[in-house]
Amino acid sequence: MKRNPFPYSYTAAISLLSLLLIITSCSKNFLDKDPLGAFNPDQLTNKAGANGLLIGAYHMIGGMGGAAGNNWASGPSNWVFGSVAGGDSYKGSTPSDQGDIVQIETWAYNTNNPYFNQKWQAMYDGAQRANEVLRTLPKVTDMTDVEKNVMAGEARFLRGHFHFEVKKMWKNVPYVDETITTAARNTNVPNIDEAGNFIDIWPKIEADLQFAVDNLPETQAQAGRVNKSAAIAYLGKIYLYQHKFAQAKAQFDKIIPAAYGGSGNGQTTNGKPYRLVNFEDNFNAATDNSAESIFAYQASVNDGSGTNGNHGDALNFPNSAGPGGCCGFNNPTVSLANSYKTDADGLPLFDTYNNSPNVSDPTAPYAGTLDPRIDWTMGRPGIPYLDWGPTPQNTWIRDQATNGYFSPKKNAYAKAQQNLLSSTETSFWGPTQITANNVNIIRFADVLLWAAECEIEVGSADKALAYVNHVRARAADANGWVYKNSDYDAGSGRYITRTTPADNYNIKPYPAGAFGNKAYALKAIRFERKLELAMEGQRFFDLARWDNGTGTVMAPELNAFAAAEKQRPTIFAINQQATFTPKKNEYYPIPQQQIDIENATGKINLKQNVGY
Repeated sequence: MKRNPFPYSYTAAISLLSLLLIITSCSKNFLDKDPLGAFNPDQLTNKAGANGLLIGAYHMIGGMGGAAGNNWASGPSNWVFGSVAGGDSYKGSTPSDQGDIVQIETWAYNTNNPYFNQKWQAMYDGAQRANEVLRTLPKVTDMTDVEKNVMAGEARFLRGHFHFEVKKMWKNVPYVDETITTAARNTNVPNIDEAGNFIDIWPKIEADLQFAVDNLPETQAQAGRVNKSAAIAYLGKIYLYQHKFAQAKAQFDKIIPAAYGGSGNGQTTNGKPYRLVNFEDNFNAATDNSAESIFAYQASVNDGSGTNGNHGDALNFPNSAGPGGCCGFNNPTVSLANSYKTDADGLPLFDTYNNSPNVSDPTAPYAGTLDPRIDWTMGRPGIPYLDWGPTPQNTWIRDQATNGYFSPKKNAYAKAQQNLLSSTETSFWGPTQITANNVNIIRFADVLLWAAECEIEVGSADKALAYVNHVRARAADANGWVYKNSDYDAGSGRYITRTTPADNYNIKPYPAGAFGNKAYALKAIRFERKLELAMEGQRFFDLARWDNGTGTVMAPELNAFAAAEKQRPTIFAINQQATFTPKKNEYYPIPQQQIDIENATGKINLKQNVGY
């Protein structure tokens, strides 16, 4: 059993806050009144109360417990918006099951799609919980100024995170600070100025992360609390999304230790330098909060709560026997599997990977070499699925006519862990679908690849090559491969018997001087992110930031993906008209429910994105 890393359980915090947060969970201004029996913020003016409020804000990283309700849409993995919409995965199950996702999968977004509203609600609920901490801190009398600044740093980090989540989803969004007390979300806070132009909230997100950098300590007493290094990494990410490569590079330089060619001293919360761990250890509850983890949602089970597990991925297990036992969603695409093909030199096939034959195609299987990360990213027929035995050919796929041959793996747990890591709660689907697997939001491999982008743009091509090759070298280490015969030890979280590699793996670093051509280097770095971070909710947003509003990157990539998928028995064969529209689909439509709330008085506060 993994214990919640915080000294107070989320449950205790939420119990304290549950009535208080009723005030901030309604959509109408006329409900902005203290309900009878609710805690008032003025009653929480001591250190314990402020810390309880802060833990409530941390809790919303998981998307569960606010006004959003169903958090399959609001979970931190962003599997619907980042992976399904980005070509990493199919929706899964059957076309009609959670059919609202099909719109997102095929870029036919509807402004009334409930998945958008759930994500919007959850993130603004989280921002307002962070604001509640900031409103309360000035009234607290049993904390020093330094302690208050640290707590404010954590709250502003979280507020920056929640606003970044909505910014990358919708671009033109309101920023809600601690002066806004009327609602949990953004009632009457505009996303346009008096002239009707969209307001850019990047400077305010930057300010939140910079405050966190300036005030957070290098170490924290509890794993899971953000520290200075996490804030530096996140600030770099904010700059990178704006194409401020020099500013982003300066932050990443502070994070990357000399052992990886950097000059920084980035540290985990316990003061150890960041490093790459075995690839699979990033997706294992027994090895959570490793030296690679920079910022992660802290999932726990059997802690008396029932709401702290990884509910966001509760649908994303193989259907039928196996981990979870349900529900067959988020199946990796055939195109993603093909991306792991390698040439004789152990390098990716950038432009030809989707050529026949397809990886694991039962009618004409691919016999070439593969990047070994494929078998920690997805369950493939005949390949061991952790310690559950070989993945079956089709019984784990609910509808193979639309969902290919593969099952998600990064969110799953070993069979030997199921009695330790599964929730005892039965009120949410089933006891084995709620896991203690943390959800990575930023890990060190992420930073190395971000830094490589920056080096190509404003720094050294050789350093960019070194950063990418560090990531590839970890993948090439045979100690971390999947093997045909593996016994899992739940106590150590390790596979202790490894004999024969599960497939014909071949991965090598790029040769010296390979990044001398900028266009080739960027192609290689971007493809490396696809391979390394597949199924982690990143792909759609990576494509959008690389496109940067030009219409020249994202639409060609996703329309080529759709064209290949339309020739296969997948959901795209049914949706032959599926097309990604440039300069529109890079961002999602603002939920119509929120526009109706914001503009109910007749004044236009919230303006819809272009094209919707």
